[in-house]
Amino acid sequence: MHIKHFSGIVFALSLCTAFVVRAQPFHGFTEERTDAQRVLEQQFDALLDTENLRTWMQQMTARPQHVGSPHAKANAEFMIRLFTAWGYEARLEEYHILLPTPVTRRLEMLEPGRFEASLIEPDIEHDATSGVRDHRLPPYNAYSADGNVTAELVYVNQGLPKDYEVLAQHGIDVHGKIVIARYGGSWRGLKPKLAAENGAVGCILYSDPRDDGFFQGVVYPDGPYRMGYGVQRGSVLDMPLSPGDPLTPGYGATPDAERLSLDQATGLMTIPVLPIGYADAEPLLRALEGPVAPVSWRGALPLTYHMGPGPARVRLELKFSWDLVPAYNVVAVMEGSDYPEEWVIRGNHRDGWVFGASDPISGMVALMEEARVVGTLASQGKRPRRTIVYAGWDAEEPGLIGSTEWVEHYADELREKAVVYINSDGNGRGFLRAGGSHTLERLVNEVAASVTDPQTGVTVAERLQARRRVSGGREATAEGDLRISPLGSGSDYSPFLQHLAVASLHIGFGGENGGGSYHSAYDSYDHYTRFQDPGFAYGKALAQVAGRITLRMANADVLPLRMENWVLHVAAYIDEVEELITTMREETVRHNQLLASNAYTLASDPQKPFVAPGPREPVPHLNFAPLRNSLAALKERAATYDRLVKVCTLTREQQQELNAVLMHVERAMARDDGLPGRPWYRHHIYAPGLLTGYGVKTLPGVRETIEGREWDEAEAQVVIAAAVLDRVAEELGRAIAVIEGP
Repeated sequence: MHIKHFSGIVFALSLCTAFVVRAQPFHGFTEERTDAQRVLEQQFDALLDTENLRTWMQQMTARPQHVGSPHAKANAEFMIRLFTAWGYEARLEEYHILLPTPVTRRLEMLEPGRFEASLIEPDIEHDATSGVRDHRLPPYNAYSADGNVTAELVYVNQGLPKDYEVLAQHGIDVHGKIVIARYGGSWRGLKPKLAAENGAVGCILYSDPRDDGFFQGVVYPDGPYRMGYGVQRGSVLDMPLSPGDPLTPGYGATPDAERLSLDQATGLMTIPVLPIGYADAEPLLRALEGPVAPVSWRGALPLTYHMGPGPARVRLELKFSWDLVPAYNVVAVMEGSDYPEEWVIRGNHRDGWVFGASDPISGMVALMEEARVVGTLASQGKRPRRTIVYAGWDAEEPGLIGSTEWVEHYADELREKAVVYINSDGNGRGFLRAGGSHTLERLVNEVAASVTDPQTGVTVAERLQARRRVSGGREATAEGDLRISPLGSGSDYSPFLQHLAVASLHIGFGGENGGGSYHSAYDSYDHYTRFQDPGFAYGKALAQVAGRITLRMANADVLPLRMENWVLHVAAYIDEVEELITTMREETVRHNQLLASNAYTLASDPQKPFVAPGPREPVPHLNFAPLRNSLAALKERAATYDRLVKVCTLTREQQQELNAVLMHVERAMARDDGLPGRPWYRHHIYAPGLLTGYGVKTLPGVRETIEGREWDEAEAQVVIAAAVLDRVAEELGRAIAVIEGP
């Protein structure tokens, strides 16, 4: 069934319940304040103007705007003027950060034939800014090592741990070699890191057209997808260990901050890394011989994919200037009328790798329009009850640096005052995407049910629900709420959520805005307005969703957290880690049986016979009873809190006292000593994976020690995670005591 038609059916069936939903008080609001908030949101919608989004995007993307560029500073000053005119106390927060930029980039094949990669994104007639080259960074990977290396080439697929296992089974060792890996499967920075750990001396990254090019659809400029010389830039800083400026770990990179030397910095790549387009990658891959790559490794280039090594022999030469550059965060404050010491923080980064229309300005201009309307309403006497802080972060692209430095700089104050952080990034046509703290899942659902999807006419919640039903995904919790995703990393929520444990959300639209401009010079105003969101209708929808969430968090009588949603997800995560043990045990038995029967076979090059892997140690029993016991107590507390806060009438004093407790519920999910081997990440429910990068690991301490077969540490992490659940239960006990009174 066509998704649009199906959405209409869902909408029709929901008419009988829609009035009931609207008649209920908003979560966290009394009936009286719900009525006032509903009127406020209607007024908010009426004031939104998509033409502002178009005008601001065209101006802000007219020139390259990476951190440290003249246009980045001009954009920051432009935003300050706007926010000030809208009634905010606006300021620039300046940090000085390490940003290597290319001095020398060279990639050439020496054998069996000669070829030199162009490493240039050409001008395109129908893209007005593609020829603007002043202050434009060429394609490169930030925080690559300097180097001049010559070696045989090996194709390593996506460069994941499992790929190196396949190479080893074919008798292929990358030690002393240069590897070429296609983007996808993990965060880019893990690919050179694993290559170096396996002994490679250099790494080339490329976008294969199967994943990001003509296999997906018509390429730019005739269509939205990546053309042959389009290159995905990006950072390869070791962010799974910690984001932020490498020279000021754990504290703000203010102009006068004490800095590590370059030799002392952690997180920098140890081998040279260079990204290229698939037009430059094709001659290199065509020159490889050796075993034919497995089916799952094969891309869409018109060649047979071989692993190597050689006979292709390549030279990779890179040199960078390792300079400090200024980063300017735009911070605009609207002080709350009732609770000025409680901060609702709403952010989006504003720096791009080149012009950055989709990533990040499509989200930035939606935030700006949202802030303009909030300022207009405040000037009419409708000032938010809590303080709202709007932020335009700089230096997100090199490593979430602007937001991380601000969080580290103001950590003590944020621990006391930050109620929530609401993030967006790039935006486009399609479906609502929401992830974050599951205590906020009910709030997201209520808001999503109140915003109309501009394409289908149903609510954005109904459209998302229809899509999940069609795709067979887990569409809702037992209580009927659409699930939001847990967050790993990849945008500016990370320092708030995973370092300070501030309840956080990440929201946006997408799924129907075919990509191919990501981190290239073609992420331009022309590309965006042709293919991403031509009428900025979904920019307006983002402003509506984010604006409602921001205003409800700012105006609620009681912070709108629903604990049973969070507990439901935690229970699922515990099930998953127990199932992981069972799966690993079964796989270990099967693996060792195959070894014993000599049943491992794989087609291989006769010159390089297949090497069977070694035996695996048995998976021991792990005692999950501490987690299960803590979960049982937590479930009871959560159910009691959610029931009481819904039915009890609280005095203003009780509301204030309760909110002071609720601000610290998410804080209780973190520990000062952080996760094993990476203390910067303090949250014990959500974290980016060490070997997934952006991808989330839930119950990360438990899950990753199991995956790493660190059995003693896994037992310890089960106990630690149980203690974290106990701390949350204690906070809920305090909240219940406030509601029940003396």
